[in-house]
Formats: sequence, structure tokens, C-alpha cells
Amino acid sequence: MQGNKIIARKSLTRYAWLSIGAALATIAMKTTAYLLTGSVSLLSDAVESLVNLAGAVMALGMLTIAARPPDDEHTFGHTKAEYFSSALEGFLILAAAAAIIWTAIGRLINPRPLDQMGIGLLVSAAASAVNFVVARILMRAGKQYDSITLEADAHHLMTDVWTSVGVIGGLALATFTGWWVLDPLIALVVGLNIVLTGFQLVRRSVNGLMDAGLPENELEQVRSLMDRYREKNVEFHALRSRQAASRRFISVHILVPGTWSVHDAHHLAEDFEGEVRRLLGDAVIHTHLEPIEDEISILDVHDR
Repeated sequence: MQGNKIIARKSLTRYAWLSIGAALATIAMKTTAYLLTGSVSLLSDAVESLVNLAGAVMALGMLTIAARPPDDEHTFGHTKAEYFSSALEGFLILAAAAAIIWTAIGRLINPRPLDQMGIGLLVSAAASAVNFVVARILMRAGKQYDSITLEADAHHLMTDVWTSVGVIGGLALATFTGWWVLDPLIALVVGLNIVLTGFQLVRRSVNGLMDAGLPENELEQVRSLMDRYREKNVEFHALRSRQAASRRFISVHILVPGTWSVHDAHHLAEDFEGEVRRLLGDAVIHTHLEPIEDEISILDVHDR
């Protein structure tokens, strides 16, 4: 089952191609909506789709690299390449937000009425529907294959969807009321929301590149498993973890009775490692056996 999951990850680039196609389609549609109406809010929506395209192209490259098998220079594989994709997408989002906010401030100072709002909003709504469908597909694939790249792309697309919903609603209100100042105000809100998304993506990517530990809920599963093994008269210490995109790395010392044979101790360690893999999926487990009676066995590596 796990082997099938690893093999399937090698074909994740098809999702990046899907994202590229969706970005090209929505850029064309949203740009058309902007040209029809002159709305700075719709322009901000189109700019965000340009970022979607850049992020999707980067995702394609990084997913291709991440799928490569380990080699002599990268013995733990290439999965960390995905963090570069999500980090770049985060920075691109921040750049897009800055451009949107700058444009919105200019229009706020000099507001003007908009044209052909009906057809413009319909085109924008169609583009949002495309993004919504693609975002759901990417999110499902990202969670299934533990791909931070696909999840980042999906989150970005969903941000785009909700942005478009707000833009369309606000512009509809402006059309009925004649309050054209709503157009730049909506664009400002869109820009600030995009800033938040960008910071979240950058922070998550930096944590991955800095070898942050596994999420607490996953570590708790490992600790619960250890408690079950303690009933077999063994002990654990020096539990450490890190994550490289889809791959999880765990190391732990297992203390066993000194009277056990190497054969018995080794089989217990193999059983423990196998259960951890069944819990966490694509995980690399390193265990170190020590005699429980030896007073230096309980010392952590940093204590020696």
C-alpha cells in the first residue's frame, strides 16, 4: 500500500499542469472582465491569477525534482525541493498584494464610475468557478500524497476564489448604489487578505527548511505506540523527528533487557518501526538499541 503511494507521487506533476491550465484560463477571463469594466478590484483579481500561474510553473519544476529517487549526493531524497516552491509562491503572493494595494490607493484617491458591470461580473464568476474546482482537486491530492506544493497551490486558489466572491459582491453593491469608492476599498481588503496568505506560506516553508519537528498530533501517535511497547518491559528515549515535505524522519533509542538476545531485540525494533510506518505513512525510522540496565543508556546524545 505504501509502495503504491510513493509510486503515485511520481505522477503528481499532472496536477501542476492542471493548475497551469486553470491559471491561463482565469487570467484570460479576469483580464477580459477588467478591460470591460475598468474595475481596479477585477484588476487585482487578474493580478492574483498571474501569481497563480507563476506558482504553478514553479510547482511543476519542484515536483519533478522532488520525485527523483535518492542518489549519492542526496541520500535522503529530494523531497525538500517542494519547500522552495511553496516559499516562492508565498513571496509572489506578497508581491502581488503590494501591487494591488498600490493600485487601490491610487483609485481611492481618484474614484470613477465603472462600465459594463453585468457581463464583467459574469466572466469573473465563471473564472472563480474554474479555480474552485481545481483547488478542490489539488487539495485532495495534496493531502493524499502529503505534498506541501499541491496544498500551497490549493490554498492559494481558494484564497483567489473567496477574493473573487468578495469582489463580485462588493461591485454588485457599488453598481446598485453608485458608491464607486467601494471598488478600491474592496481591492485594499483583497490585498491585505493576500498578505496574510503569503506570510503563512513563507512561514510554513521556512519551518520545513529548518527541519521543524512533526506536528504534535503525529508525535502523540508515536508516544501512544511507545506506551504499548513499554508493556513488553522496554523503554524509550531521545525521540526526535523532522519532516521534508512528504517524508517524515524519526529517530529514537530503544532500551531492552540486557538478557535479551540480539535476535529478539532486533525483531522488537523491526516491529516498532513497522507500526510507526503504518501510522505515519512515508517515514524513515532510525532506532538504536541499548541495554536498559546500563546507567549511561538513558543519557541523551546531548548529555554525552
